Amino acid sequence: MYIAIAGNIGAGKTTLTKMLARYYGWEPRFESVTFNPYLEDYYHDIKRWAFCLETYFLKERFKDMLAVQQASHTIVQDRSIFEGVYVFVRNNYERGDLSDKDYETFMELFDLMKDQMKLPDMIIYLRKSVPALVAQIQKRGRDYEQTMQIDYLKDLNDKYEDFIFKQYEGKVLVIESDGLDFENNPEDFRKVINKVDAELFGLFSEQNWNK
Repeated sequence: MYIAIAGNIGAGKTTLTKMLARYYGWEPRFESVTFNPYLEDYYHDIKRWAFCLETYFLKERFKDMLAVQQASHTIVQDRSIFEGVYVFVRNNYERGDLSDKDYETFMELFDLMKDQMKLPDMIIYLRKSVPALVAQIQKRGRDYEQTMQIDYLKDLNDKYEDFIFKQYEGKVLVIESDGLDFENNPEDFRKVINKVDAELFGLFSEQNWNK
């Protein structure tokens, strides 16, 4: 089984990936943020480095996708290749940070890769408002994120909403995460687990999810 965690920058994807992996005994997989050689440059000059950054992510996520599809056990992944393309690459293009030529080249490459991919068995979407995202980004204090503009986060949130609710054809579990502290509050984590159990195993009724 293949589970992907989706959500904007600061939504809590990495934390939830680790916690679900530990709780269920799944294998966690994480996107190459720390090791992406273009990331810090990108936040200082998005237009110059957007194509390089997104191509690097595409390469890493495609390698992960191939490994996931060959696994015989359950994997939970911090951000899938699909949201990387349909949210982040599309956002860079619509903001003018990717040229028409770069975007067309990128999407042609992705379309070739797509023939060898399958959709996740479920995407867990951590839905979070922009003010909550800003608070979390400030709290974790990564230097390269502190210059991020609020309108950039808002544009990403808009793309996530469009991707999850209008474009994506697979199974999605939406977690309204404003006000949830599943890392430090066991009751909040139990709410998430109940929702995951209900979707995957049918162990809880929907009417009990918010209790």
